[in-house]
Amino acid sequence: MFWIHGGAFTIGGGIDPIYDGSALAQQGDVVVVTINYRLGMFGYLYVPGETVNVGQFDQILALEWVRDNIEFFGGDPNNVTIFGESAGGYAVVTLSAMPAAKGLFHRVIAQSAPFIDPSINDITTKKLMRKFALKRGDIDELRKIPAEKIIEGQNKFFEENPREILALRPLIDGDTIPVHPLKAFQNGDCKHLDFMIGTNLDEFKLFTALDPNAFNVSDAESEKLLIGYLSMQGIDNNMSKAILDTYKEAREGKASTDLKEIMSALITDAIFRISTIRLLEAQRHHQPNTYNYMFTWPTPALEGILGACHALELPFIFGNLDLPNMDKFVGKNPNKALSENMMDAWIAFARTGNPNHNGIPEWASYDTEKRTTMFFGDECKAVNAALDKERAAWDGLLEV
Repeated sequence: MFWIHGGAFTIGGGIDPIYDGSALAQQGDVVVVTINYRLGMFGYLYVPGETVNVGQFDQILALEWVRDNIEFFGGDPNNVTIFGESAGGYAVVTLSAMPAAKGLFHRVIAQSAPFIDPSINDITTKKLMRKFALKRGDIDELRKIPAEKIIEGQNKFFEENPREILALRPLIDGDTIPVHPLKAFQNGDCKHLDFMIGTNLDEFKLFTALDPNAFNVSDAESEKLLIGYLSMQGIDNNMSKAILDTYKEAREGKASTDLKEIMSALITDAIFRISTIRLLEAQRHHQPNTYNYMFTWPTPALEGILGACHALELPFIFGNLDLPNMDKFVGKNPNKALSENMMDAWIAFARTGNPNHNGIPEWASYDTEKRTTMFFGDECKAVNAALDKERAAWDGLLEV
């Protein structure tokens, strides 16, 4: 089980205690590998003919090391599962579409993988190079600048341009990544891969908790913000209003109809869930071992404002609920049975391509008829057509 950490392709590392694979390895008699890879300007600058997607090639180099050496650690090079969360989820989906990675892994688990923007280009590279008073292609001069100064300048740039925090990420250059990963799945290029992917119910609440003023606006302003956000995704105002109305109607009598809650749900879907569904629909056409999950357990920490937010599943997957200070994220008495069930599902999938085990109800593979999703919460349950009215509101949108 080969882990790729998240962190917007700019922060993080495989040695973070939350990713300690000891409990997971002991739980399922599996070998867990965690890695580092180049981030930010070191990993994802784009200068044609000079540098592109080198962070992804770090991951591929690590997978080649696993292929050549993992048997000496008790692993099987012919049964490798790559899994990752957030940027790591983005990375494992992207690796699936990279010719250089083909044959190095056999199964994929993508956790909270954000929408892969097909329009990413070299504009951010140009801006960053300008910040260092360098011409766009002058990599030799950039290499003369101490790494600490590059990181300092990069961080300052993102402070000044927060909307560009995700701009340094894998780029579809037509060569190292020939086509958008969704196209690769649709074309059957990934049909040899068993595939499991899912999201958390309240992904976006982590980001609003980090910025309490984000939703400190009136309902009228919230509605304008939502429509403005969707317009940036290429969705016209009439369609945006129709999506918003669908969410309001779908939640009547089932969930909070507070506009800020609707806003959180809608942006969660726009960034994470709908692109996840697109990948499921594409892969299921070619590969029967295709599974969908949703993490629904709400943390009581911070008076419950986080819900089942982005990254909350991580200590459950790794069995690290008892880490120092983890109670600030998962509360004082997190559901350890849920952690066991999730670990066993991830391990079962890694071993066989099927996540079913005795601790959970039968989990059917995903198809466009039933759309079965395993809900991981206080109760683990298989749900057909989950949040389907909201899903259907996006038909024909966020495609590539």
